[in-house]
Amino acid sequence: MNGVNRKDVNVGCRVLIVLKQDQRSGKLTEGIVKEILTKSPTHPYGIKVRLESGAVGRVKNIQSTSK
Repeated sequence: MNGVNRKDVNVGCRVLIVLKQDQRSGKLTEGIVKEILTKSPTHPYGIKVRLESGAVGRVKNIQSTSK
């Protein structure tokens, strides 16, 4: 699943995000969603989230919906 729909992203999901500084390279960072930052129902570049590690980026892939 990609991360363009807010309804697909939940707190506790394991996701792959791209950090702002990694957008050019496309390097992905894995983590668990702590907070959803995007308020709109969809976003073409991915829903912005904060991971439990504190990293902030846009969701590119949703690994799992359970914690």
